[in-house]
Amino acid sequence: MNSESRLISDQHIGEEFFAAVAGELEHHPAGVSEYDLLTALRAEGYFSFMGPSPVPHHELFCAHFLLFHALYRLRDDAYRTQRARLDITPLKIRWQPYRAAEGGLVRPDPLRAYYLDLANLQATTARDVDELLASFWMRLQNRDRRAEALAQLGLTDPVDDAAIKQAYRRLVMEHHPDRGGDTANLQAINAALAVLL
Repeated sequence: MNSESRLISDQHIGEEFFAAVAGELEHHPAGVSEYDLLTALRAEGYFSFMGPSPVPHHELFCAHFLLFHALYRLRDDAYRTQRARLDITPLKIRWQPYRAAEGGLVRPDPLRAYYLDLANLQATTARDVDELLASFWMRLQNRDRRAEALAQLGLTDPVDDAAIKQAYRRLVMEHHPDRGGDTANLQAINAALAVLL
């Protein structure tokens, strides 16, 4: 049995685990964060595959996946039986009263589909998790660089390429050394354009 198969044990997809998740949610009527929910469940003996802190990224991903698998199963059951509505957001998970009008048309939920398919957990390797995290940090860094480059041109998002080019041309005319401008400023303006386009 490989490590991924060991993670998807009856302990994490059985009724006892779902009851433990539901019980923790009941203890927090104002809502609970994913971190606090994972911590409480771990204290109850779940997620025994997780090592000591700092927990390896793949183990943390597996615990996150199993928790969200249970949350979406609980949410579906609550909708079906019209008992409650489970709000699942990045910062807070909590039960809400069921409203009859909610039983109408349902929009597709790609996150629900992802977490309910345990094959997604089995297919995700430690390398996949590391690549996903690296991609996230790169996008975050690029977003910060974009904000700095826009500020250099006197702009803020949302802005399109045409506005960026227009601001660039105006600043180049103003700061070009042939027109009495400063070379360092012109270089900073050129660097900003390279980041943005």
